[in-house]
Amino acid sequence: MSNPFLFLEYEPSFEALGDDYYDVVPAAEFPLHILRFRNDELLSKFGIDPSQTEDEHFIEAFGKFESVRPFLAMRYHGYQFGQYNPELGDGRGFLYGQVRGTDGELYDFGTKGSGTTPYSRHADGRLTLKGGVREILAAEALHRAGVLTSRCLSLIETGEQLWRGDEPSPTRSSVMVRVSRSHIRFGTFERLHYFGRPDRIQKLLDHVVEIYYPHLRDAGEDRAIAFYSELVGRVADLAAGWMAAGFCHGVLNTDNLSITGESFDYGPYAFMPEYDPKFTAAYFDYGRLYCYGNQPLICRGNLELLQKPLGMVCDRDRLREALESFSERYSATYRELMVKKLGLAALPAPEGSELVGLTVDLLKDNPLGYHDFFIRLREQFGPRWQEDETQILGELGDLKHFAAWRALYCHHLQPLSPAEMEEMKVRLEQNNPATVPLRPAIERVWEPIVAADDWSAFDRLVEDIRAA
Repeated sequence: MSNPFLFLEYEPSFEALGDDYYDVVPAAEFPLHILRFRNDELLSKFGIDPSQTEDEHFIEAFGKFESVRPFLAMRYHGYQFGQYNPELGDGRGFLYGQVRGTDGELYDFGTKGSGTTPYSRHADGRLTLKGGVREILAAEALHRAGVLTSRCLSLIETGEQLWRGDEPSPTRSSVMVRVSRSHIRFGTFERLHYFGRPDRIQKLLDHVVEIYYPHLRDAGEDRAIAFYSELVGRVADLAAGWMAAGFCHGVLNTDNLSITGESFDYGPYAFMPEYDPKFTAAYFDYGRLYCYGNQPLICRGNLELLQKPLGMVCDRDRLREALESFSERYSATYRELMVKKLGLAALPAPEGSELVGLTVDLLKDNPLGYHDFFIRLREQFGPRWQEDETQILGELGDLKHFAAWRALYCHHLQPLSPAEMEEMKVRLEQNNPATVPLRPAIERVWEPIVAADDWSAFDRLVEDIRAA
């Protein structure tokens, strides 16, 4: 049976930009190849039949890297914790290939843990097996929550022993392939600004518009402003999606933000157990710069930094004007997402802001699990809530803000018809996953993998996240 991954029609889209933007690199050779995860949900997007795809096909393509195409380590820089770093770039991964999906969009296959590159900076270019497991869970959970995200296509254990300061070592190794709309980052433009190359910025910008913003192709001289304006909106939506999902990315450097507004690259992320604006995912973020509550501000700040390279090819005043829409867009999207988490279809801005604000106060000032609260809404909701407000989450008792929140929530149920109440039940299920991979849940699936190479708990967790 032919390997479907080797016969996809890969497009040399990024490659055609030329080697000013990447380095051709080899893949590492690994002593072992065990397929630990395959994402059959993604295969139909590329016209591949999962029933005709064997585990060995994944191993040949994404573990042994049997391909005649060049692998491209992408060049970029970035602001890391506020400091500019000109020594970045793909240090343990490369662009494996680009494929047109059945939806007509172009997708990247990007590796992680595939070996050293010119940007490895004395590191080994590998990915720990636990890091791969964590990234799968982050991507699947965010996808289930409705956040635009990269997703893992495969994870292969590779048989090497790695030493890490943040895991008991030696620890097991792996190589992962993720699928995303693009791996072009804010930092890809920033690198070209660093070298003073407006010509290459313009070339990259034309490429980005042509491939990822084709509806802006005819915008003429305004294409750069139109692209930036739309990117501002997409990143505002992304930040709102993270906040509503109770997700903390952990490392919001400019090299970790995509020009498509897609969430990707999950290192020390975490889903927040209780509402806490200062909740921080990265143990090394001592100043809490990238804490949960700072994410909108950081995203806006990174968009502002992107004005430096874009300002070499377009009007900087107009870029600044375009960024002014960020806060309003973020607030509107966050309000909309939270209202849906509460089961309501929509509310006008004042009423929606009031209900969402009171919900946040309830969560912030009481020992309530962030996700548990919304799961309780989902599981306990019923028509009696409309008739008698004391039936609404009665077990919460005398918590601070609860009486006011319950009265306001019940008020918004009053105008709903029986059919709309049924729609509300569906909406609560759609917008509040019953399974969220909090840190203890991840450790529970990792322990049997370490102790007995037992992957059943991990497989069940992935299934539960998708079905939630």
